[in-house]
Amino acid sequence: MLYSRNNLTLLYLFEFEQNVRNLAWLGIQNIQPGDKTKGDFSLFHFKLISIKKIVKQVAGIDVAQKELVVCLGRMYDDWTPELHASKTFLNTAKGIASFVEWAEKLTDASMPIRFVMEATGVYHESLAYYLDDHGLEVSIITPNKISNYARTLDVKTVTDKTASEAITLFGLERNLEKWKRPNSLFKRLRQLTRERDQLVQLRTIAKNQLHAELVEAEPNSSSVARMKKQIAFFNKQELEISSEIVELSKQDEKVSGAIKIICSLPGVGMLTAVTVLAETNGFELIRNKRQLTSYAGLDVKEKQSGTSVKGKPRISKQGNKYLRKAMHLPALTAIRLDERHKAIFARLVSRHGIKMKAVVAVERKLLEMIYTLYKTNKQYDKEYLKKTEVNFKEEVTV
Repeated sequence: MLYSRNNLTLLYLFEFEQNVRNLAWLGIQNIQPGDKTKGDFSLFHFKLISIKKIVKQVAGIDVAQKELVVCLGRMYDDWTPELHASKTFLNTAKGIASFVEWAEKLTDASMPIRFVMEATGVYHESLAYYLDDHGLEVSIITPNKISNYARTLDVKTVTDKTASEAITLFGLERNLEKWKRPNSLFKRLRQLTRERDQLVQLRTIAKNQLHAELVEAEPNSSSVARMKKQIAFFNKQELEISSEIVELSKQDEKVSGAIKIICSLPGVGMLTAVTVLAETNGFELIRNKRQLTSYAGLDVKEKQSGTSVKGKPRISKQGNKYLRKAMHLPALTAIRLDERHKAIFARLVSRHGIKMKAVVAVERKLLEMIYTLYKTNKQYDKEYLKKTEVNFKEEVTV
């Protein structure tokens, strides 16, 4: 090989199978015209100027009833994300096993893969449980977070593939908490409380239909009889479910003790306490009150831009609807029976003139207090504020 120039410089980019990129500077020094190389690199001077390493690996999964649309991504140490593979699998036991095998072949075995998915009703549960059984890292996020994040990506056409890509990028960019399998007792209680909620809704519909039929000029007696049978059947099932909830709650001393503490709050009954514990898995992943109110969708959402655009503040409702719904009746009861919550309600109504807004504020306050009582393992003391105020005055006097 002949070279006609001195100090010839070549730049090589090597990309290895292990996903490590080496950028090497190759300098050929003191080569005279007519000189030949010896077929090796003894005449070359290497200088490594940078190495890009993988710091994170994510498999983003868009879960549907029948299929899993998967996208693999990695983050380098210069915080550059890269999406490098995608594929669709059946949402079956065999399909999930094939997906995990495929993902492990296309990723760096020396680093864990974080499997990120949306909470899609019950369709994601089989996948999450399979991954957890095999000791793999899982993160489950609420759909509203992904939809909000996807808007920042300037995606014009939303498909299952683009959704999986958005989930992957979200997982790469965010420090997500690891999903923890729900306590088996809380999972069963959650199933029962949700079943009861749906049953109560059906019973309400039947009662409204019965009322409409009865107020007609000529009600149909056979229709009335059938509706009454329906309502009686719903009542019987509701009692069965409630009894099962009570019996399950007694099986664990810690859970039954927590329910007793939570029920010390004015307006909060056993069903509310069980629902809150079941829907939050005993506050397992809740780190603070703000996170709790956001999870319940009771956080305030406000739109404001400069001085010309200003929307009315309202709750986001982008959270757990069962948890949010469970706090409504207890809030109304607390406003009626507890002086502290009655004062909060009256103050907010006098300020804004909107009763429902004040009720929501009490709902949020009650939920935060449930969290505090559970974490401190102490019953509600309605004289607490008065006691602390007296102690504070005594300290100031001294």
